[in-house]
Amino acid sequence: MEYSKPALTIEEQVDQLLDRGMVGTRDSMVRRLSVVSYYRLSGYWFHRKLSDDSFEPGTSFDVAWKQYMFDRKLRLLLMDAIERLEVGLRVQFCNHHALQHGPFGYATDSRSTPQLGAEQRLKLIAQIDREAQRSRELFVRHFRDKYGTSHRHLPLWMAIETMSLSCVIRLWQASSDSVKGPVAAAFGVSEKVLESWLWTLNEARNVCAHHGRLWNREFGIKPKIPRRYHHPEWHTPEPVPNHRVYAVLTISAYSLSRLAPNSTWQVRLRQLVEAFPDIPTKNMGFPDAWLSSPIWKGARDMR
Repeated sequence: MEYSKPALTIEEQVDQLLDRGMVGTRDSMVRRLSVVSYYRLSGYWFHRKLSDDSFEPGTSFDVAWKQYMFDRKLRLLLMDAIERLEVGLRVQFCNHHALQHGPFGYATDSRSTPQLGAEQRLKLIAQIDREAQRSRELFVRHFRDKYGTSHRHLPLWMAIETMSLSCVIRLWQASSDSVKGPVAAAFGVSEKVLESWLWTLNEARNVCAHHGRLWNREFGIKPKIPRRYHHPEWHTPEPVPNHRVYAVLTISAYSLSRLAPNSTWQVRLRQLVEAFPDIPTKNMGFPDAWLSSPIWKGARDMR
């Protein structure tokens, strides 16, 4: 089947939306579509389209725009949390791994990655080396100039700063329990739970980095919810659903309370939600009584 849709001017795009029944002020719509593309915004009105491409009665451009603005602010807020968690993961992992296996053990000692076979290990180390080679950091150049004749690999505390998050996660997964355990403990959960959290955070990070629609997204990688016996707070007032962004926000709140206990991130999230009262938080996975959860104590204490 051939794709036959023509390119349209912004004015023509607005006319098409109005002809299909969307409600809005033409000048305002032109102005906004000049800074945010039609295709990007379509994710915020797609659920209101009918089978003939017309819109449900009352479909408002302003409502779609507010959802987009909320989503943008939500992405920025979540990226702030993920940045702190990612940096925390890197420092916790690096400290435990380097102290046990030395600065180069991750690359030179197969005992440092007992979860990997020989071929898998070679592939992972090759990827780490490629990412280091692509880095433009001055510390990489300095190390190569001064120590490159004696060392093929960077020491872990340098290499960890050039690795992608997915690469860090894979190296952590491959490590011994004596390395993984203390890292998971810093996040307050078991190794298996943290593993699932990290991959979910990696997916959320990629969505945010590419400015994708976040607020009502269903995540492909679903995080494990800690068991009630060990973590009742994850089941109060009801179990945290693990398929929407609320789960990622709760992981962020829970982890930040341990890695950055003085953070005001929970307060800022509550302020954002309250600033957009028309956003259907049910579509984000929020329970009605989410603020009564012990995990969100920092948001309840908002002044």
